[in-house]
Amino acid sequence: MPEDVVVTVVPDANGEPKVGPDYQANAWDRYNWDKGPTSRGVRAGVRIPGANSRKAGRGPPMNSPSSESCRERTARRRLQVLGVVVLAVIACVAAAVGGFAYLADEVSSDQTDEEMNCCWESGATPAWMSEKIGIRIPEAAADRRAGYKTGSRYDTGLLSFTLRSQEADAYTSRLIRKGTKMIRNFHPEKKDYRPAAAFAHLKLPEPETFVEGLRQVSLCPDDLNTPEGRYLQRCVDLFAHEYKPGSTRIYVRSTIEPGLTPPPATTK
Repeated sequence: MPEDVVVTVVPDANGEPKVGPDYQANAWDRYNWDKGPTSRGVRAGVRIPGANSRKAGRGPPMNSPSSESCRERTARRRLQVLGVVVLAVIACVAAAVGGFAYLADEVSSDQTDEEMNCCWESGATPAWMSEKIGIRIPEAAADRRAGYKTGSRYDTGLLSFTLRSQEADAYTSRLIRKGTKMIRNFHPEKKDYRPAAAFAHLKLPEPETFVEGLRQVSLCPDDLNTPEGRYLQRCVDLFAHEYKPGSTRIYVRSTIEPGLTPPPATTK
């Protein structure tokens, strides 16, 4: 088709262009149509540009991909507004969850501190604790400490003292069975580990958090016929920690049935 084609069009009864079957024009080309005189039967000329030189008329056809109805634009704006609202709601919910989590952590921390400081008997001395659990304290032991905590289901006794490392090795060898070895701590607890009956009450770190220089063993009095084991009265968890070269601290924790009553605390 040439660049510009002139087609003769006859208006119909309604004044709309009527194109013959020999040329089918886009219905929207009527916008470029000059009807000319309004009397019927008068022919009018319509200039239809080529595909590459079509001038803009009153707008693109309604079936054009570039066209967009008012309803579509409104729906798109509503979706955009809805997206903003959803994001705002998500942000508010996240902030609320974070606030609740913070408050829960604070409450849990307060409860843990209260539990750690609760129910410790002031009269539990190292000598009394040594007798009740059956762990004899060597005469050479220094920095002796003890604690006794009561609970609803069971009580817990703590005992600790220091020895020279050679003396500590000799002491533990007289306590455990021959052929039994104390093991290392392959699964240490985190530094903030706080058991219900913590050695922190005795101003000591928790032995479960150590890796280097720590050995541990669990003992019960059943058939423990060793020189020191025969005095054992209750099951214990025993830790030996060489906290500096040549010096070892012994930690003992024992779970005890409720009923023991430490002697009254004495004032110095």
